[in-house]
This record gives sequence, C-alpha cells and structure tokens, in this order.
Amino acid sequence: MEILPTAVGSCPKENVKIYQEWFRYADSDDDGRITGNDATKFFALSKLTRSELKQVWAIADTKRQGFLGFSEFVTAMQIISLAQQGQEISPDVIAAGELDKLSPPSMEGLDAALIKKAKRSPKKNEPDGTPQQSQSVQWFSSKSSKKVSLSSVTSIIDGLKKLYIEKLKPLEATYRFNDFVSPLLTNSDFDARPMVMLLGQYSTGKTTFIKHLLRSSYPGAHIGPEPTTDRFVVVMAGPDERSIPGNTIAVQADMPFSGLTSFGTAFLSKFECSQMPNPLLEHITFVDTPGVLSGEKQRTQRSYDFTGVTSWFAAKCDLIFLLFDPHKLDISDEFKRVIGSLRGHDDKIRVVLNKADQVDTQQLMRVYGALMWSLGKVLNTPEVMRVYIGSFNDKPVNEAAVGPLGKDLFEREQDDLLSDLKDIPKKACDRRINEFVKRARAAKIHAYIISHLKKEMPAMMGKAKAQQRLIDNLEDEFAKVQREFHLPAGDFPNVDHFREVLSGYSIDRFEKLKPKLIQNVDDMLGYDIPELLRNFRNPYD
Repeated sequence: MEILPTAVGSCPKENVKIYQEWFRYADSDDDGRITGNDATKFFALSKLTRSELKQVWAIADTKRQGFLGFSEFVTAMQIISLAQQGQEISPDVIAAGELDKLSPPSMEGLDAALIKKAKRSPKKNEPDGTPQQSQSVQWFSSKSSKKVSLSSVTSIIDGLKKLYIEKLKPLEATYRFNDFVSPLLTNSDFDARPMVMLLGQYSTGKTTFIKHLLRSSYPGAHIGPEPTTDRFVVVMAGPDERSIPGNTIAVQADMPFSGLTSFGTAFLSKFECSQMPNPLLEHITFVDTPGVLSGEKQRTQRSYDFTGVTSWFAAKCDLIFLLFDPHKLDISDEFKRVIGSLRGHDDKIRVVLNKADQVDTQQLMRVYGALMWSLGKVLNTPEVMRVYIGSFNDKPVNEAAVGPLGKDLFEREQDDLLSDLKDIPKKACDRRINEFVKRARAAKIHAYIISHLKKEMPAMMGKAKAQQRLIDNLEDEFAKVQREFHLPAGDFPNVDHFREVLSGYSIDRFEKLKPKLIQNVDDMLGYDIPELLRNFRNPYD
C-alpha cells in the first residue's frame, strides 16, 4: 500500500529551516497550529487568487482538522510555489512535482516582517508537525472545566474535547453511562490515530493481511495453518521494534486503551501492543485478533469476554474487516455473536474473501454465492454487503487456477480495498464527529431509560419486587420510554446486555431526570457542533 511521503521528508534541509521560520511567524497563537485566520493573513502574501488559495487549503488540510500542522503547512507552501510557476492546482500536484528541486514560494513583504518581528522576543516553540496538547490535557485534569475559553479551541478535535467535558460528560457520569455502554472518554481517545480491526476464523489470513500492507512482519506476529494468534495485538507506530504487555499499555495515559481494564487481568494477559517504525503506521493503527473458534466448548474455554472486547474495539475503530477464505465459509456460533456485537457499526464493516486464488473461476463463483447466503442470515439487512475478492499476501496470484480474467479481477479488487484504506486518515476527523454524535444520542437515551426506571420504583415498600419486575419486563419499559420521548427504536441498547448490567445495581439509587443536562446535550447537537464545523471549514469558502 503506497502512502504519500510527508512534505517535510521530501523537502531539502535548507528549505525546512526557512519554512520553520515562516511557520513561527504565521502561528499567531504560538501553539504549533496554523488556523484559518492565520492562513488567510499569511497566504495572502503569495498574491494567489482566493479560489486558488481555497484549493491550496483543501489539499493541505486533507484530514479536515480545521488547522495546518507543520507538515501540512510545508505541503501548502509547496503547492503555492508550484502554482506561482503556472502549474494547475490539483490533489496530484505534490505527487507529480519534483519537490527536492522546488524553491520556497515568493511571499511579498515577508522578509521585512520577519526582521521586524525578530527584534521582539522570539517564540520558544519549534514546529515539529505535532500540535501541542497542553491545553487539552488541562481540560481533562482541571476540576473547573468551565474556565476553558473559546479562543483556546484551535481545531475541531479541540472543540469536541471541550464540548465533551462541559456538556456530555456530566450527563454520562450522572446516569452511569460508562458502566452500561462505554467508559468515559480521555484525552488520548480524541487524539488516537485511526484504527482498523481484522476479524475472522483462524487461518483466514488476518496477520498475513497486515504483514502484506506493512511490507514487513511486526514483533510478535505468528503465521501458520493452525490457530496461531492467541491474543489481541495492536500494531502501531513506534521509535523501535518492541512488544508491550497488555497491563502496561492499558495504564498509559497517552494510549487510548485504558477502557480495556474493565475486562480484567484475564484479558490483559491476552493483549499486547506491537510497535515498529513504518510509514503506514504513522497514519493507521491495526488491531489483529485471535481466530474466532467454533463450538460451545471452545467459547467457554476463553477466560474473558471475547465478544465484549470486539464490541469495545468496534466502537473505537474506523474500519472493520471480516475475513473469510474459500474453505472456511461457515459462520460459527461465536462468530455470529461477534458479528452481532458489531450492531450500530455497520458502516464500518468490509468483508474480504481472502485466498481466493486457491479455487478456480467456477468454484469461486459458487463460493461467493455461498458466502453471500451465509452473511445474509447473520447480518439481517436487505442490502447486499460489499465483498472484496483477492489474495492478500506477498505471493503472486495463482493464475493457473483463476486465469487471466481472475488475475485482473483480483488486482482491481485489491486497488478498491487499498483506496478504502487510504481514505481512512482523510476521513478520520469526520469519523470522530460521527462517533461523538452517535455517543451523545446513546447517552441521552440511556439517561431517559435510567430516569424512567427510577420513577417506576416505589417510595417506601416493595423495592426488591419492583426492581425484579422492571428487569423482567425491560422490553416493555424500553417501549414506554420510546413512546414518551418520541425516540427511534433503532437507537436503543441491546436489551439482554442492559438487563445483565442492570441486575448488579439498585435502581432506587439512580438519579431522577435532570432536564438541564438533557437540554445541554440537545444544544450541543443542535447548535454547538454545527457552529464548530462552520468555524473550522475551509477559510476561503
């Protein structure tokens, strides 16, 4: 998989020093970010038209974060330089240009401005391509979150952190959303790289698939025809090659895995983080999973909640690949439960029919039909699931089996799949917003359910019987809440899971409905988030 090199990496050292000086000048807040206001002032020195600068920003801010880090700033400068030479501005302009021979653009009046600014005290921060997080860390550690000013919000992610602390987190904490649905979010949950999880039965090629994309093996990888991967392995970028045990990684504040501690030591002993330097891992983190087994005996031998863990990762991931091979099309009971746990994340699921060159064209047609039939019984949706067909490994396609037409099909399918992966970093910010809105709606419905159950409890006598009655008739109580507040049925949580968690609590101790908390979340969804997106859209729109 080809990932474009960073603009800084393709830039001569002498130009990097120039861009660092320009970046410090343009960065009015001295926070390692060029906001839209900063850009409109600085980019105007290039004398390009507004429509041209609109395209420059759109190409540089591909992740739609609402700001430019140092790497994105260099990209913008290189595009401006090419535009000043008369080249057309397009997404392919950086890939096509000879960047090592490219001089910095002409910025009118900049030299005089830099000399004038040099007489004042220099800024301490050196741009390194990574936005500083000191303010956002304070948001999560400060006891009084309301003191955060609007001027400190310099990106969409910053804005989401602020809204979470001020408006959504109080609702979640009041009605124990973290115990029933998902742990409270931390700073690292917002800043984590996009994740891709691979699920499938053993020996369907999950680890080989990751190895194929990385073009190298990763620490702790085991590949074989028998069940080899016996643990959840997070493959992410790091300065050197090493494996970090699960208990260690789960307590690191800068990692988004603290919520996994709720699954206990039994799971954490089957969890590890594999770090290595790799250009792809700078953009995407992979989650390799144990092979899903069949049979009730195999399920009971797991010492942790396998389905619960996959559900937790599904909520965090940007894409979920379900891998099959032509000889393992059956969907076992455990695999069915795992797929069921992905409910609500259907838009993230991609199905991969791997090792498809092990059968000939006629057999492949029948295998594809059988796979679609099996999936149709499990997914329970009228729409046809997108299935990628190919052989994702380092070996050449077995053209003797599939023929030239099959080889051409595999290549096109692989290109489609890789383009899907390439889009992940670009869509990461949109995904964050999508997941945040989804979480806010789920928290609101959870608050309605909890407060309704509290209201149904008697004031004095018979609390135990009343609680048992409510737990036994939870479907009916959900229906009452749905009718009373006009909520969509599809947004309600799984009844069986909710009942299981609820049985460990005393309903009488829950909080009554607090309309102000609900109103805060409604205001956030109706006004604050749309305003946030307006503030950090392309500054030239």
